[in-house]
Amino acid sequence: MLTELSCRDFANELASKKPVPGGGGAAAMVAALGAALNTMVANFSYGKKKFIDIKDKHEELIKRGEILRVKLIDLVDKDAEYFEPLSRAYVMPSNTEEEKALKNETLQRCLMDACSAPMETLEYSYDAILLHEEIIDISSKNIISDVGVGVQLLKAALNSAYLNVLINLNSMDDENYARRQKEKAEKLVDRGTKTADELYEKVVTILNP
Repeated sequence: MLTELSCRDFANELASKKPVPGGGGAAAMVAALGAALNTMVANFSYGKKKFIDIKDKHEELIKRGEILRVKLIDLVDKDAEYFEPLSRAYVMPSNTEEEKALKNETLQRCLMDACSAPMETLEYSYDAILLHEEIIDISSKNIISDVGVGVQLLKAALNSAYLNVLINLNSMDDENYARRQKEKAEKLVDRGTKTADELYEKVVTILNP
């Protein structure tokens, strides 16, 4: 499993001439780091004298953040699991009409699967950005910069996952499905980017009044 590798080994695998890991797995990993920073900020703020009255809120954010982080980490392996069959489908023989039909049928099925992982990365990255929105005003200012780092990572993951969605949708025969998925992805990217930019600017203002 890719997620069992060290950071150094994962980077080496990413740099190699192998179909996986690729951009989809990298996006999920970056998103997991962005979500982890939210939980770190919540953990450091939890139980502080200044925030003792909202201890339960910090505890809630920690639990929700942990769930998102685990889901995003799992998507690193899920992306690889779905992409490998797709990479094999692209090189299937297509010399006869029967081979062409089989190849396209296999390809369309694999494209659906391959699209699902980056779509989930988009959804969970957006959710994690919203967690940063909840923590920013109830966190220790000593680590407020990590909110800014977190949303920047999640913004990058959003845009990166979107590219992986698009490249799979562009090869699909089912135009209605592709259109619906694209519209869903665009909304997540637009909303997530807007919120991430607002939170980043807020952090910059706090650190540089």
